[in-house]
Amino acid sequence: MDYQIDELDRGIIKMLSRDGRIPFSEIANELEVTEKTIRLRYKNLVQNEIIEVVGVVNPIALGLKAGAIIQLKVGQGMIEKVKTSLSQIREVRYITITSGEYPLLIQINVQNQEDIRDFIFKMDKIEGVISYNTIIQLENYKNTFEYL
Repeated sequence: MDYQIDELDRGIIKMLSRDGRIPFSEIANELEVTEKTIRLRYKNLVQNEIIEVVGVVNPIALGLKAGAIIQLKVGQGMIEKVKTSLSQIREVRYITITSGEYPLLIQINVQNQEDIRDFIFKMDKIEGVISYNTIIQLENYKNTFEYL
């Protein structure tokens, strides 16, 4: 990626992180530039994959009131296969490779505790999963998309 963001880009990103539907005219006014400048910068940020325009869903509003973070220990040479299998499961909303004893970490959102149990049974059938550590989320205090 060759595109280097500057302070104006950071300002645009920060404002859009708070409200993705904020009018360009309001951003321009706040950052003391023209609306045309904001439109061009926004287009560059999207084209250079620095920002992505998506609707963020509140899982609780959809009835997904239970969640868990699960650390997975996998067999030698099986990370890619397990990661691919997990990415096909609807309940999995986040997958990352980590250091340490458990090379994969996932986060799931489901309707209730029974669904967490059912997910564990489903995950247990994935070839390459040796063991796992399940951390039940009791309450979420912060979930932000602001990075600047």
